[in-house]
Amino acid sequence: MEKESRPSWDNPMQFILACVSYAVGLGNVWRFPYLCQMHGGGGFMIPYLVMLVLEGIPLFCMELAIGQKMRLGSIGAWSAISPYLGGVGGCRSGGCILWIKPTLESLSIINTAPELVMSHYLINDSDLQVVYFTATFPYLVLLVYLIRGVTLHGALNGVKYMFTPKLEQLANPQTWINAATQIFFSLGLGFGSLIAFSSYNHHNNDFEKQAIAVSLINSGTSIFASVVTFSIYGFKATYNYENCLERSLLLINTFDLAEESIHKQNISFWISELNQTHPDQFGLISSRVEHCSLEQELDTAVEGTGLAFIVYSEAITNMPAAQLWSVLYFFMLLLLGMGSMLGNVMAIITPLRDFKPLARSLVCAFCLLLGIGFTTPAGNYWFTMFNEYGATFSLLFIVLIEVFTVSYIYGLKRFEKDVEDMLGRRPGWYWKVMWAAVSPLLLISLFIFYIINYIQGGVPTYQAWDKEKGRLVVTEYPVFGQAFIGVLLVSSVSCIPLAALYAFCTRHQRGVPVRKGSARSRTSSV
Repeated sequence: MEKESRPSWDNPMQFILACVSYAVGLGNVWRFPYLCQMHGGGGFMIPYLVMLVLEGIPLFCMELAIGQKMRLGSIGAWSAISPYLGGVGGCRSGGCILWIKPTLESLSIINTAPELVMSHYLINDSDLQVVYFTATFPYLVLLVYLIRGVTLHGALNGVKYMFTPKLEQLANPQTWINAATQIFFSLGLGFGSLIAFSSYNHHNNDFEKQAIAVSLINSGTSIFASVVTFSIYGFKATYNYENCLERSLLLINTFDLAEESIHKQNISFWISELNQTHPDQFGLISSRVEHCSLEQELDTAVEGTGLAFIVYSEAITNMPAAQLWSVLYFFMLLLLGMGSMLGNVMAIITPLRDFKPLARSLVCAFCLLLGIGFTTPAGNYWFTMFNEYGATFSLLFIVLIEVFTVSYIYGLKRFEKDVEDMLGRRPGWYWKVMWAAVSPLLLISLFIFYIINYIQGGVPTYQAWDKEKGRLVVTEYPVFGQAFIGVLLVSSVSCIPLAALYAFCTRHQRGVPVRKGSARSRTSSV
């Protein structure tokens, strides 16, 4: 099939907006700020920016180059490089059940170019208005929230906390692992959507500049959204801290002290002093007297979506015109989710193109039933497992396989020629050093650290609400939860070996010889 027969974006801006709408999502608003808070504010920013330069930008560029050169969906593109790698595209773009037929077809047809439903809907002038809206409206809401947030009492406490690094976090391998996976998760690396999007670019489109632009926009959005989040979080923490200080009146009334004798600078001293001098009397009110600490309020991490739904909601209720801010905020979350899911759905639709309508319906029904589980009272419980264990391990593994395949199986020299064929110039030293050495070595190190931490970490834990204590407490997963986590870890990467085994058996039955240059001949014909 000739290159011209495949639908293309009308202009580069449409492609950039689609990538921004896909990449910028809920993870920028709640996952990135949560990780910042969990790893000491600025202590997470440093690894995050390092990973952006060493992993995010070069691998983002690599995926765009693959899609633009192959002009195929994720499964077809990786199958074109090697018939045993169809599972790389299937792992994140719909699950193991989706690679079987595309893999079979990739073995028998060299020139298939599956049409995305996106070619009929997204690459259409009328529907592109949706992309423009979902990509830009969240920035407007965030800007409004930023203006409102920084004017709140105590907002600067939160912003200062965000940019103040706790350097001890740099020695924590988990900080670097979370920084890398946040880059992959936020940019959408390893999901197949970027390859699907770029497969509709013109052959000579400058994907290199687009990769840098979208990566910087995405990371800038994460930081921008975090400033908004931490300004509101600072307001909430200050509000709680000052409420705690008001309880000092209890000490004044109980011990008949002067009205201004206890204030926020000396309340800790008075609690200790009165506990020693009047232990019996202090014991009667000790349960009602708390140690007030703004730092402790800011350090209290809220797990998962809690930062987006609990912290924001609590802060919004204490704002003037709370209903207005609430509607704007949750409408923004809806658009962010829709924009991101558009790319994910496209990645799933790609291999489903040639399936029977019944098969598509069954997959849709399966996804519906799976989604219902997250809406039950225990939905957040399941979400936490998917969030913590369904992305980190698989993303590290899949992206490692991708960069290793391009650099050492397909061949970096051949990949350079492909880039030169599209851009008219070979990639610079930065791209080659990252693809060939830095990125794979860093990924291998992170992958090993993740496995070691998982083994040494003991029983996996999560945060659960304790009715008696009235707060979140760290709780161990039950046996069935631990078993499900194991299944989740294995199933998320099982498509790669299963697809390779299936391809090997199929080729062996057909008597097709294994030729090292099969991917090259196919690529040159696209």
